[in-house]
Amino acid sequence: MSIRVGIVGISGFGGGEAMRLVAGHPAFELVYAAGEGSAGQRLATRFPGVPAKLADLVIEKWDPARLPPLDVLFASLPTGASREALARVPGHVKIVDIGGDHRYADGWTYGLADVWPSEIAGQTRIANPGCFPAAALTPLAPLLAEKLISPENIVIDAKTGISGAGRGGDSKFGYAESNENLIPYGLLRHVHMPEIESTIARLSGGSAAGLVFTPHLVPMTRGILATIYARGRATTAQCLDAARRFYANSAFVRVTDTPPQTKWATGSNLAFVSYAADPDRNLVIALGVVDNLGKGAAGQAVQNANLMCGLEATAGLEGVPVWP
Repeated sequence: MSIRVGIVGISGFGGGEAMRLVAGHPAFELVYAAGEGSAGQRLATRFPGVPAKLADLVIEKWDPARLPPLDVLFASLPTGASREALARVPGHVKIVDIGGDHRYADGWTYGLADVWPSEIAGQTRIANPGCFPAAALTPLAPLLAEKLISPENIVIDAKTGISGAGRGGDSKFGYAESNENLIPYGLLRHVHMPEIESTIARLSGGSAAGLVFTPHLVPMTRGILATIYARGRATTAQCLDAARRFYANSAFVRVTDTPPQTKWATGSNLAFVSYAADPDRNLVIALGVVDNLGKGAAGQAVQNANLMCGLEATAGLEGVPVWP
């Protein structure tokens, strides 16, 4: 079976990672690539290592009115750049929006693929979660679902690699500014706050009004580590057991007894979660690790597309992480 795939924003980090995964996918065939600054270039000019069968594919200027016949379209565009254009894509084309315009928007399904896979199957419009939500919500979901923690007063302290800023990031994310530096940003107003808050409320049935989320940029290329502080009387063993039950049927979530590290997930669609709890102090610490370009973007997007198309969730995503 050949499923015709297009990628918009292919020259960015998220779009490029989607291209890498689609190129090795057993059922997907990349037939359309679009971008802005790279329009007119052969794919091999932008990505010299692409397979020979894709080398001569020409990157086109993005125009939803001039799409070839497609089954699936991945859109990896900056927040604010996809809402109007994707509304003009024919309804029979399945869309996974890797950008932020459609998370919890009417007519779109929020694609937290390891938590709600049955809600994604058969849909035509999926909003891919943000990278920080993927790292934070994955360890939180089992605790909230089993009411082991309070949804109020959750504190998320997250560290991300520089590729999370995107390929078009301004000079403040350059090597000289980022190397040997640790940068907090987006305090109290980060774009991922609303979807984290909405999902916590949905999972718990309670209010997430006390949520605190602080992201930090660290001098590495890929990866996110989210350290999350919550109130609850559960033990460490209870938290681990809850996560193992919750993700028993997930091929991508690994529950570990020891704190996870970002390199464990590099280049993969895996998510690692772990916990440490002190019931005497009413404290639960949850930890989540993902590759921000993998489970945090293109990996989860391909997983969502697999579910939409009736394929195995693991199709094209079974590669092991890159080490070292």
